[in-house]
Amino acid sequence: MSRDPVVVVVGRPNVGKSTLFNRLTGRRRVLVHDLPGVTRDRIFGDAERPGGGRVTVVDTGGLLMVDEDVFIPLIRGQAEVAIRDGDAVIFLLDGAVGPIPEDVEIAEYLRGLGVPIVPVVNKGDRKGVDLQAYEFHRLGLGDPVVISAEHGVGMDLLWEALEPHLPAVVETEADDEDSAQEVRVAVIGRPNVGKSSLINRLVGDSRVLVSEVPGTTRDAVDVILERDGVRFRFVDTAGIRRKGRTDRGPEVLSVMMARRAMERAELCLLMVDASEGITRQDAHVGGYAWEAGRAVALVVNKWDLVRDREEGRRRIEDQAAQQLKFMRHSPQVFLSALNGKGVHRLFPTMSDLDHAFRRRISTTDLNRILRDAWDQRPPSASGRSAPKLYYCSQVHHAPPHFVLFTNLSQKPHFSYLRYLENILRDALGLAGVPIRVIIRGRKS
Repeated sequence: MSRDPVVVVVGRPNVGKSTLFNRLTGRRRVLVHDLPGVTRDRIFGDAERPGGGRVTVVDTGGLLMVDEDVFIPLIRGQAEVAIRDGDAVIFLLDGAVGPIPEDVEIAEYLRGLGVPIVPVVNKGDRKGVDLQAYEFHRLGLGDPVVISAEHGVGMDLLWEALEPHLPAVVETEADDEDSAQEVRVAVIGRPNVGKSSLINRLVGDSRVLVSEVPGTTRDAVDVILERDGVRFRFVDTAGIRRKGRTDRGPEVLSVMMARRAMERAELCLLMVDASEGITRQDAHVGGYAWEAGRAVALVVNKWDLVRDREEGRRRIEDQAAQQLKFMRHSPQVFLSALNGKGVHRLFPTMSDLDHAFRRRISTTDLNRILRDAWDQRPPSASGRSAPKLYYCSQVHHAPPHFVLFTNLSQKPHFSYLRYLENILRDALGLAGVPIRVIIRGRKS
């Protein structure tokens, strides 16, 4: 699979990097907030090149050369990895403020990395910015491009400045096939259960910011990995807290982005902490994924901290039966993201889940299974006629939706729907997959 050119967006905090990323990729993938430091990880997105083809755009955390807090060197390390992997760097500057000493320090730092740099002055829609842009020549990076990321002004000039640094477009027919084989997996859970550590272990690279401070991840981060001919796209999401413990501002936006990431995925890995067990908050997070109609596997992390494995497994299974009743049939994987033990079991589990999530059942088999279940235990009859099942059909997959056409004049009790769902799940191997059963009766 050919590699798309990579363009990295860097700059000090709060100059509009995430706004530019969203403008280039055409998606609201990155949080945009007035507070500096909202973006911490590398965020990846695809942009359409004006001359055809795609470009991978990487948004980075705000660059600072002085370590004011624990996150700054980690953010700078993430940015440097992105820059060294890139074909070109957009050095975004604040046109409303003008060049400041921090910009000079960043310019010197970027020159030392030896990657082509395109200076871009943002907020060009404001009065006088276009006339003052010449002041940025003192950075020694050449003529700056003046844009407005918020309003999309100057995007054609930006692409024109980037083109000399990007390889020629190579058309391939494999891209659509690769995309079709992609399995999107959202890694979800409450804060500090090891979501980022797991993704870093899977790819063997510190791709996602990892820290012992809860709430390090705020954006949803995509990491692509190929295994046994299948391309997995992992989305590391921000930890979801209870509403009462969620601050205003960026953290509220993080929860929104995490839920949006679930909607982009087909599968969700609900991560829990083995040393703490399954909590009500874990059930709260898992409920989001189940309500979104996503296949879910329970991933028990920090398994290396459990001394009595047999007793620990029974404890987790009992807690899952109590707290996670809606996904009690979901597969469970016990692992340690820290030392890698048990991580290899994730891939067959995800492949099985994906296969079940997308499964289409033949009408003949479906009618046989449900007719046997109906005859063995028919629903309660409210009228004179005995309940009759005419035929069944699968109307949707990913997740599977089934419709039963009957002579019922009223909907049966929800427990009967659960009965049919469990029959289908056991007969068709749909463990971990939400099933929708719809019963249609005769019209009144």
